[in-house]
Amino acid sequence: MRKIVIAIDGYSSCGKSTTAKAVAAELGYAYIDTGAMYRAVTLYLLEQGIAFDDLPRVEQALHEMHISFKRNRKTGRNELCLDGVIREDEIRQMRISNLVSEVSGIPAVRHAMVSQQQRMGRKRGVVMDGRDIGTTVFPDAEVKVFMTADVLTRALRRQEELAVKGEQVPVEAIVDNLSKRDHLDSTRTESPLRRASDAVLLDTTHMMIDEQVDFVLERVSATLFSLAATGWAQDAAK
Repeated sequence: MRKIVIAIDGYSSCGKSTTAKAVAAELGYAYIDTGAMYRAVTLYLLEQGIAFDDLPRVEQALHEMHISFKRNRKTGRNELCLDGVIREDEIRQMRISNLVSEVSGIPAVRHAMVSQQQRMGRKRGVVMDGRDIGTTVFPDAEVKVFMTADVLTRALRRQEELAVKGEQVPVEAIVDNLSKRDHLDSTRTESPLRRASDAVLLDTTHMMIDEQVDFVLERVSATLFSLAATGWAQDAAK
């Protein structure tokens, strides 16, 4: 069966990553968390003491760091590695969330990550989630979904995720963080967050994860059937 690219874009804490992981697992596709890559860059710059506006040093850092994903055999999840070390927990901290939109808006960072993401998905058979997958990274993706949800619902979800990891953050602070990130992501010059014209909208405010996964899988099934039917018609015409 033909392999395709599934692009899942949208706002933070809408369930993009969880949905994308489940869809990838169901299809036997590779899953690429592009947001984690920008978080890794943010973490690296902070640890190296590199100012975000020091563009020559930022560009140098992009050549020095190595970002990859390693599959955790116990959980079945891909975990982000920075220079060969798993840093999944560190990149999810609130201090990274507060700065990642600023870093991801730097053109050199954007270009470097988009280039790497395109190489990762070159052979198709991938599910990518982020903010510019369907518009910039893979504008030719066969399935595009744009996810959104009420900001308070998103904040409560994010608060629960942080609590599981031992980080207690007031919901008001998370709402403020999400609102600022929404604004920065949507108004940046380089690859802004926006819904692709051919992306289907999925509001997850009142949806469970399994419902979100089913929604995407239904789109995938319909797309694969359509592609197969087109192939059959072309073969019949020969």
